[in-house]
Amino acid sequence: MARGRVFAVVNQKGGVGKTTTAVNLSASLAASERSTLLIDLDPQANASSAFGLTSPARQVYDALIGGCVMKDVAVPTELGFLKVVPSGRDLVGAEIELVSIANRERRLEQAMSDLREAFLYIVIDCPPSLGLLTLNALTAADEVLIPLQCEYYALEGLARLLETVELVRRSLNPNLVLGGIVPTMVDLRNSLSRQVLKDVRAHFGELVFETLIPRNVRLSEAPSHGMPILLYDVHSKGAISYLKLTNELLRRTEGLIGGASGVPDSSGASSD
Repeated sequence: MARGRVFAVVNQKGGVGKTTTAVNLSASLAASERSTLLIDLDPQANASSAFGLTSPARQVYDALIGGCVMKDVAVPTELGFLKVVPSGRDLVGAEIELVSIANRERRLEQAMSDLREAFLYIVIDCPPSLGLLTLNALTAADEVLIPLQCEYYALEGLARLLETVELVRRSLNPNLVLGGIVPTMVDLRNSLSRQVLKDVRAHFGELVFETLIPRNVRLSEAPSHGMPILLYDVHSKGAISYLKLTNELLRRTEGLIGGASGVPDSSGASSD
């Protein structure tokens, strides 16, 4: 089996669609019949609850501290090609505990050592901070995906995040690359949204995904039902956008991991 590719979904600013992107990108990759693992590295555990995993027996914390093998923590989902490594409250104290552990920035990388041969895609949902957990994700990842809400302050935060990515690349993970910027919560009726999008595209060019993730009611509702948008409402604008984003990602990466057949487009989008 081809060696899997690891994506860290990162933005230190909360409320930008980071977890929504990690969850629905993972689900859409699984819909393409690609073996996919979603690792919830956020103590808020929103990616876990998005799949109805609210009280896991074991969680990513147990693998980070060496209590078990990461593969044993992975939980199957309704999507046959997708498993989730859930998070929970124990992860809140992990950054403090990791400080005293040798190679603390590589704990996730070490815990994932047997996963690249088991999954074609591994997606890590990072916490909304640039702390030790996010550092672990960046050290373990091949690519960084940055969900970017199209508003003024997002550009300021992006500069700081890119500085951190470059520091990790120079000191810990020389193979780390910026996989792309995902415009989220886009409302093209808003002039500021259009201007921010224009500025980001002018500066980063092809690194910015063509697919725009819109503000979408159904996309916001799906987590409360413990489902990714593909299972909640496959015909919604949100679902169609994430299917398109996934196809774009597959086209970008197929030369790295082998041929990609893509995911089927959904038709008949609803007004939401």
